[in-house]
Amino acid sequence: MTTMRAVMIHEFGDSSVLKLESAPVPELSDGQVLVRVHATSINPIDEKTRAGSGLSGMYKDLLPVILGWDVSGVVEAVGAEVTEFKTGDEVYGMPLFPGVAKTYADYMVAPASELAKKPENLSYGEAAALPLVALTAHQAFETIGLKAGETILIHAAAGGVGHVAVQLAKARGANVIGTASSRNHSFLKSLGVAEVIDYTQTPFESVVKNVDAVFDCVGGEVLSRSYAVLREGGRLVTIAGQPSEELAKQHGIEAHRMLVKPDKAGLEFIAGLVEAGQVKPFVQEEFKLEDITKAHDLVASGHVRGKVVMRLL
Repeated sequence: MTTMRAVMIHEFGDSSVLKLESAPVPELSDGQVLVRVHATSINPIDEKTRAGSGLSGMYKDLLPVILGWDVSGVVEAVGAEVTEFKTGDEVYGMPLFPGVAKTYADYMVAPASELAKKPENLSYGEAAALPLVALTAHQAFETIGLKAGETILIHAAAGGVGHVAVQLAKARGANVIGTASSRNHSFLKSLGVAEVIDYTQTPFESVVKNVDAVFDCVGGEVLSRSYAVLREGGRLVTIAGQPSEELAKQHGIEAHRMLVKPDKAGLEFIAGLVEAGQVKPFVQEEFKLEDITKAHDLVASGHVRGKVVMRLL
């Protein structure tokens, strides 16, 4: 076992820059585990980075590079000082983000401190769909201290981050309003969204007033229009733009920007909710490694319900 399949990029560009090649199996260091990757998922940040935006500024000096952060698989070997995992354990996580994790490959190495046991009631594909989006929503809600009984507006509620954010907000006892196109309304109602707004037909600020919190996954003018729907003392958190301190002060609210980070305790908390039946990722489509370009093109369309997954086994 010296080489493996891996999807590399040698330059930034459209999906044609994704090349399925042979690469050396990564070497294990102290504190790390070698994971046999069963599945990974394609997030918008993957597609944007490949295209030359996203995290490409950090990656330009590392080319050629293997992309990917989400992973679910089986521990193949453990390095010195690793006590929490053994060979054969099923794990999942989003290690090293925003650094290079290299999950578009048959094997990857990760710090044991950034992985958790895979939820037992999920397939590998479903488990790979969760880490980045679920940790993003969990950390966003921790940032704003979302509490039971509060009402939160979630933008792009049917997307990768959004559909898990809905479930995590419900698990906290919050009431959820979501924006989505009409084709996703029944899906969001099934997740427990109290009110769904078709953003293509209705400006959300014309119907939403005095909510406690907003979680913005869109940015741009959606972010700038969101301040007005919050009550005084409300909180806004965005993963898609830079909030305006001036507008936040004008509306008497808190505004935060956040970037997800690896979080073992968060993964364990999320796994507990999954196993209790409170959270379940929705996978729109699974692709084989050979079809990575199709997977990236689908994510780039911007109209994915839930997640797109790539199965390696």
